[in-house]
Amino acid sequence: MDMNELLSIVSHFHPQGTVSDIRPLGTGLINDTYRVTTGEPDAPDYVLQRINHRVFRDVDGLQRNIEAVTNHIRRKLEARGEKDVDRKVLRFLSTDEGKTYWHDGTSYWRLSVFIPRTRTLDVVSLHSAYATGQTFGRFEAMLVDLPDPLVETIPDFHNMELRLRQLHQAVEADAAGRVKEVGRYLDEIEQRADRMCLAERLHREGALPKRICHCDTKVNNILFDQEGDALCVIDLDTVMPSFVFSDYGDFLRTAANTAAEDERDLDRVDFNLDIFYSFTQGYLDSATLFLQPVEIENLPYGVALFPYMQCVRFLTDYLNGDTYYKTDYPGHNLVRTATQFRLLERVEANQEKMRAFIDRYMK
Repeated sequence: MDMNELLSIVSHFHPQGTVSDIRPLGTGLINDTYRVTTGEPDAPDYVLQRINHRVFRDVDGLQRNIEAVTNHIRRKLEARGEKDVDRKVLRFLSTDEGKTYWHDGTSYWRLSVFIPRTRTLDVVSLHSAYATGQTFGRFEAMLVDLPDPLVETIPDFHNMELRLRQLHQAVEADAAGRVKEVGRYLDEIEQRADRMCLAERLHREGALPKRICHCDTKVNNILFDQEGDALCVIDLDTVMPSFVFSDYGDFLRTAANTAAEDERDLDRVDFNLDIFYSFTQGYLDSATLFLQPVEIENLPYGVALFPYMQCVRFLTDYLNGDTYYKTDYPGHNLVRTATQFRLLERVEANQEKMRAFIDRYMK
């Protein structure tokens, strides 16, 4: 888009100061993001985003979720007497209609205040793993008493029963004629299917609650200050009701994997227990005040759940003819399936060590 179009969109949010520049910010895969620079020294800069409404179809519900979460966190920080609250929670601007988004007839846009002197991290260290666990645990803890009901911005995002049904449908259709190639993986998945659907069963029985979770707990979804201290959780599009395993297990699926998600050499795929220990200690340091025993007891299950779920999703797409995930070469989704399955095996091999660590912490 040209500058005049972007300026027109920004004007609907009535930002402070005079906009002097708008240019792309970051390399996000879902939304288009721009940094909006103002000319006056006392005026903040802003972050302009085009919301991908093909992924997030209920934009009004999405933004109401974000408003409810950020307003609730802001009130809690202020009640505690926290300093620099504007650096610890995002703030979104509203239009004349009272909405935190603008529809230009084709696309949906939002504008938030840019938080200066911050950085994101892409590589997980022991220090950042601890900080990430502590920050997301604190994030969940602050939202335990959120009075506003939230919508699921991506319905059934982490529903294991649904993902298995989708796999079964793909097997039955065999659209790409590939079922005969993957018998081993189908057998291994079915052997674990009942155990991996534990969360949904416990929830139906009333034994496992849903929490307000971030559901995309990557280290680069936290802003850190220049000294390396965690400040603020960002990228709130996926904040919605889910099991705590969504935040706990999904982080470890990527951060504790010693190889890339599509590593061909399976001997390089392992589960980094040191990252597990650091992240888990940080998470429990801030989350034990609200976690129920059933949630703590099943954290190791949550670590296994996410490589299993991603294995199922990659295999489903492979059987459907690679219609969902972008692939770089023939068989890419099958390579991803194999990598996730190897990671699952390494997680399973370390279950007792994980349980022992959590037990020691709780005692």
